[in-house]
Amino acid sequence: MLIWIILIIVPMLFGLYAQMKIRSAYGKNVQIPSRGRIRGAEAAQAVMHSAGIHDVEIVEVPGELTDHYDPMNKRLALSHDNYHGTSLAALGVAAHEAGHAIQHKVGYAMMSVRQTLAPATQIAAGVANFVMIAGIFLISSSIGGTLLTFGAVALGVICLFQFITLPVEFDASRRAKAQLVQLGIVDRDEMPGVNETLNAAALTYVAAFVAALGSLLHILMLLSGRREE
Repeated sequence: MLIWIILIIVPMLFGLYAQMKIRSAYGKNVQIPSRGRIRGAEAAQAVMHSAGIHDVEIVEVPGELTDHYDPMNKRLALSHDNYHGTSLAALGVAAHEAGHAIQHKVGYAMMSVRQTLAPATQIAAGVANFVMIAGIFLISSSIGGTLLTFGAVALGVICLFQFITLPVEFDASRRAKAQLVQLGIVDRDEMPGVNETLNAAALTYVAAFVAALGSLLHILMLLSGRREE
């Protein structure tokens, strides 16, 4: 029971805390306008142009915190508040996504590995929960062990993807923070608001990795216990 709490409940609570943290940090800093009044889309464009990137389309997408960079189509997508907004949060998020575009241009190795793993991870995420639940209910049967093994493989792929995501996201934020100041988009004394937003976002990626790792260890323990019977 204690192991189950450590491997499943604690990561779940950590994930909820990380989500609350990013909502709080973003909600706070999206209300703080930057002195330069530069829009998020303009900031992303400036960061990319400074790196010699002129072929990435910047588009607006619906939702909140739905921002992402699509390397396949060379498209940088910003949610409404971050596309049009001039807040510290908007500039931080926009520059972060531009950081991914820079990674793509320079051939950042970890980003390339993550892109290679993405298709397999999508498949693994689609089957992992069903396979694991079925395997747990049927654990005493031979098919239960097989299902748990498939679940462990799927979780292993997800866990590896989440682990590789960490340096990719941290590096993008590092590039974003440096460029925002160097290009004069924000003043140095405005950086605490940007840092708070991006650091809270990074915590969500850490939480996702911890959750995947906890689930993987749980399944491996079930399989180990089954073999000892």
